Amino acid sequence: MKKLLLHTIVCVSFTLLSSCGAYFNQPLDTTRARIGESTSIHNNLIKEFLPVEQIIVGVYKFRDQTGQYKPTENGSTFSTAVTQGGTSILLKSLEESKWFKPIERENIANLLNERQIIRSTRQEYQGTNSQKMPPLLFAGIILEGGVVSYDSNIITGGSGLRYFGAGVSNQYRQDRITVYLRAVSTSNGQILKNIYVSKTILSQGISANLYRYVALRRLLEVETGVTKNEPAQLAVKEAIDKAVEQLIIEGVKDGLWMPQGGQPVVNLFKKEFEKEKNEADNTLLFNRKQEVRRARNSMSATAGMSIISGDYSNSVAKFGFDLKFKYLLNDPRFSFGGSVGRFELENERAFKNTFLTSSLNFEYNILPYDRFTPYLYVGIGSVVEKNLDNPIFKYQFGIGLEYLITNKIGVVIYGENNQLESDNLDTLVRGKRNDFIWRMGAGLNVYF
Repeated sequence: MKKLLLHTIVCVSFTLLSSCGAYFNQPLDTTRARIGESTSIHNNLIKEFLPVEQIIVGVYKFRDQTGQYKPTENGSTFSTAVTQGGTSILLKSLEESKWFKPIERENIANLLNERQIIRSTRQEYQGTNSQKMPPLLFAGIILEGGVVSYDSNIITGGSGLRYFGAGVSNQYRQDRITVYLRAVSTSNGQILKNIYVSKTILSQGISANLYRYVALRRLLEVETGVTKNEPAQLAVKEAIDKAVEQLIIEGVKDGLWMPQGGQPVVNLFKKEFEKEKNEADNTLLFNRKQEVRRARNSMSATAGMSIISGDYSNSVAKFGFDLKFKYLLNDPRFSFGGSVGRFELENERAFKNTFLTSSLNFEYNILPYDRFTPYLYVGIGSVVEKNLDNPIFKYQFGIGLEYLITNKIGVVIYGENNQLESDNLDTLVRGKRNDFIWRMGAGLNVYF
């Protein structure tokens, strides 16, 4: 019964801690209507500096151009995956930016019809002294575009664990929407700006369950879980907000509109544009940023265990440490370096000695632009007793993992095999195979 209780606690705790935000926010009652969630302009420059004069813009339509239906396990439904109210969302974003003055164009026929009714009514009941209708505003710029793609399941995956009737699992899915927004001059039809923005939509599901016989003919089943789906409408709104933000920044850079504050503020907008452009150029699909985080040079100190595989049996893991230097080549995937170290080797009641080692390695980083990267290396070196007797040539190969805490400091773990060109390391020659050494350890890497 104690084991059963322990399994239940572990199972439920894992689920609650993994998705506590959604789990502890389970809806148990109806809620009142509220103001919609805010995803408005986040750029501080746009909020701080307003335009010299608000730009009058017209939006005739900004809608779903994908024709995508909601995906289901059995195919799709007749419900669209993307909101059909893109025009309303864009008008709201333009208003919140305070840089544009949007005018009604989506339902212009309704507006003109209502103005005609007002004129007719005034003429009929007020005669020739009826007040004239003010003229409609006209737009110098028309905004066009729409949601041009909705890609389902660009990443799917999950993980799970089950032991003795208790299990936990996690599943996730990521979709992606793409928005284009273009500004067109009404005076000559020239396309002044064309903006491209994408946004991912994340769905997650976490569950835990327990299935155990607690007594004869007594079965206990416990199940809990939570699924969290990012609203597609908010994703569309955030993408449109970002498109409006980028339209303002690029428009200031190209002199389409002028912010208050003159040229110094324009320079700030140009700097912001370069920052956004560099970030976009260095970011691949799936939000993988191609940022060179590691400096050219690095020094590391590692400590771990060493085990000899020689002619004696009953090897014992013994302590060792290394100091390493590494130089990053022009291609950040490759580096070259060297190391020196000290370690002990022992076989129970047969052999024990202390050795010094030196190595030159060529290293390949599998994910050079990420904080977390596996790496492989191969090289040559030597092993010598601590009194500098019996030097032995070796070559080594290994695999490791590095995680950057900051761009200057990384944590590394590694495993390495040292193949010796001699069978006499343990002072016993027996058989055809040379001695070799297994080494593993962890430490800190400092970049400079």
